[in-house]
Amino acid sequence: MESSKALLGLLGVRASYGYDLKHDYDRLFGARKPLAFGQVYATLARLVRDGKIEAVGDEAGDGPDRKKYAVTEAGQAAIAEWITTPDVPNEAMQSNLFAKTVIAIVNGGDAQQILDAQRVAHMARMRELTRDKQGADIGPMLLADYTLFHIEADLRWIDITIARLGELRSEVTA
Repeated sequence: MESSKALLGLLGVRASYGYDLKHDYDRLFGARKPLAFGQVYATLARLVRDGKIEAVGDEAGDGPDRKKYAVTEAGQAAIAEWITTPDVPNEAMQSNLFAKTVIAIVNGGDAQQILDAQRVAHMARMRELTRDKQGADIGPMLLADYTLFHIEADLRWIDITIARLGELRSEVTA
């Protein structure tokens, strides 16, 4: 996920301080991988530079002044474009697992063993995600489903690749 787009989208709801914005992001998207404060403030600086947001006020406190940010018209247009543009799978996408499989073959390793180990890891992750869904709120549940469906696709790919290992071996070692 593009955290900069998500942060911009959150600012589209209401003007906010970086601190509050980080907590909103973490609550909605960062349960497993919260954003670092440095990443939030670097992103806000880029969004200001690019004219997508602007500082709309300062608040004095015990520490440095807090800046409140709001979305500009250009930012609103960027949000609308981002959320209405369908995601297209990257045609140049290279799977790390595919690369490991090919490298194992060209180095004389056991590619099936690598694929079998990945299957075991995927199955363990699926069990963990299924447990996490029990009693979860709708947001975390949908994120778990998204991950589960991607793991299922990986597992299908592993099955097909194992069935075609001989052909792949012939091609990459020719």
